[in-house]
Amino acid sequence: MIDTPADAPLLHDSDADSHRSSLDGYDSSDAVDESALVSPGIFIWVLTFCAGVSGLLFGYDTGVISSTLVSIGSDLSSRSLTTLDKSLITSSTSLFALIASPLTGVLADSWGRKKVILLADILFVVGALWQAWSGTVWGMIVGRSIVGLAVGSASFVVPLYISELSPSPFRGRLVTVASLFITGGQVVAYIIGWLFSTHPHGWRWMVGIGAAPAAIQFLILEFMPETPRWLVKANQKDRAKQVLLRVYGGGDEIKKMVDAVLRRVEKEIMEEEEAAGERSNPELPKTSWRGRMAKVNDGFAQVVAVGGNRRALIIACMLQGFQQLCGFNSLMYFSATIFALVGFQSPTLTSLSIALTNFAFTLVAFHSIDRIGRRRILLYSVPIMVIGLALCSVAFNFVDIPTHESSVATRGIDNAGTRLWPLIILVAMIVYVAGYAIGMGNVPWQQSELFPLSVRSIGSGLATATNWGSNFLVGLTFLPMMDLFTPMGTFAVYTAVCVACWFTVWRIYPETCGLSLEEVGGLLRDGWGVVESVRKARERMRERRR
Repeated sequence: MIDTPADAPLLHDSDADSHRSSLDGYDSSDAVDESALVSPGIFIWVLTFCAGVSGLLFGYDTGVISSTLVSIGSDLSSRSLTTLDKSLITSSTSLFALIASPLTGVLADSWGRKKVILLADILFVVGALWQAWSGTVWGMIVGRSIVGLAVGSASFVVPLYISELSPSPFRGRLVTVASLFITGGQVVAYIIGWLFSTHPHGWRWMVGIGAAPAAIQFLILEFMPETPRWLVKANQKDRAKQVLLRVYGGGDEIKKMVDAVLRRVEKEIMEEEEAAGERSNPELPKTSWRGRMAKVNDGFAQVVAVGGNRRALIIACMLQGFQQLCGFNSLMYFSATIFALVGFQSPTLTSLSIALTNFAFTLVAFHSIDRIGRRRILLYSVPIMVIGLALCSVAFNFVDIPTHESSVATRGIDNAGTRLWPLIILVAMIVYVAGYAIGMGNVPWQQSELFPLSVRSIGSGLATATNWGSNFLVGLTFLPMMDLFTPMGTFAVYTAVCVACWFTVWRIYPETCGLSLEEVGGLLRDGWGVVESVRKARERMRERRR
């Protein structure tokens, strides 16, 4: 079969009319209920784990910087790092991830999801090696920026890739595997950081090791298929059907289910192609540069102009923004710095407790997200975050924070009076991270299910850009806020953000658990769909109990 570009018409004019008539005859009664599937098959598990290596890299590169910052010493530019140096090294990754996310959203539509993962692997390798060989602060910033391009690409495309491959009953759980890899990467980063923290120039090994998983994934990508929904959009229906049959398994009923899924996807694409055709300029060839740019511009316009798409974008950007503005990555980036400030003798090892908590409670999310639902798990878990942050804010008021970094190295927890409150801070952070990992750490990455196929890449890319824009803001402002507002004030701000998050989720976020990607769009077509989605979720739960 000859491959055709993703922006080529789904159907040739010669058979469009006959195919349209067959699709017009399709309705929901023809569909096979995917809830009959008992468990994900081996094939989809293998694909999820292979794609999840990018999540491991994402987690490792965001986690390793915490240990790196306290281990560099005067290795860069022959001087100690200033607060500005640390902020720039940290936030450069987020800034370039912000730049990469919308760009790779466009590339994922043109090239396919798989090729964008390949591009991210190349950037991971280059960025890791560049950091390891850096001799100046600005050289380190460049290396972190290259890693940022990789992280921005991977954080967007891997959940999209898994989501488009997954059967709807297991989509939340399988996308959560990517988050599990992220948290696992952070655990590995803290362990590597602890092992190399006492070695001369050990930080170079910390950052350089990140090239190995990227090189391995680069090699296994050859055996990974493209997503069936992108293949259908690229007019490669036979290949899409082969992938779906391997994902869903064998048997006559499964074949009917696969045919129903394909008809549903084709119907959606046909409607989108017709709408796009009415808006397009017929004088511009679709394969020309101007034609491709017109298609991209049309995609961005449709995300904003169409009510359902706009509501999906607001929800996705809201979730991704709150995920970062609640301050979680300040712990990932600066936890070792925080624990050194409050007097822990081994701040890197203490930080490992944060990463382990994140990993352990992501397992809880993996078990619960398709059982409890996305909306309910957020409404239950965000109050836990509020409790942890509020306790942390209060505890900081009773800890004597040194005003000069030179005094941190000699500081320790030396008596019962000074020992209690730092331990309370540690416990409060663990409570906060547990709540975060159950909900906010995972649910926002379900973003691709909110968008119809025509704008799924662009919408997901813009939402991911919101994540990294917020991440950049937090990384750049955390240490200055600690100086300006004091730690108590800083964590009080994050507490207020979490309270605002809970009310926003309660107001506009519908329950999408158990719905197909095509069905989710119907919820947002005429409104936020909260009441209808909650009612349907309760019906599905009653059916499962019966």
